[in-house]
Amino acid sequence: MALTLSPLKKANSIRAKAPEACCPEAATCPLSTVAAGTVVCIKQLIAQPDVVDRLREMGLGEQQRVRLVSRHPSLICQVCNARVALSEELAESILVEPIAC
Repeated sequence: MALTLSPLKKANSIRAKAPEACCPEAATCPLSTVAAGTVVCIKQLIAQPDVVDRLREMGLGEQQRVRLVSRHPSLICQVCNARVALSEELAESILVEPIAC
């Protein structure tokens, strides 16, 4: 299931700098900057309310652990024992924090 919204209207135009694979020194970074294989915790969703509601329905809510499986051609995430495909644009609106191994 791929969720693509074009154009995605963000509630906030926050753009975090892309730290190296969302390094532990960074508080949060967009899911779109995370390296494949990384496990992260979702901290904030910064999209329109209807998009945020849909992401939560798909299991992509705050405090949820997510593993980025693949980055090309879309971002494939493993969440709640399911794989979800996200556009790069949508992944930018999901702020995550790396989980220490």
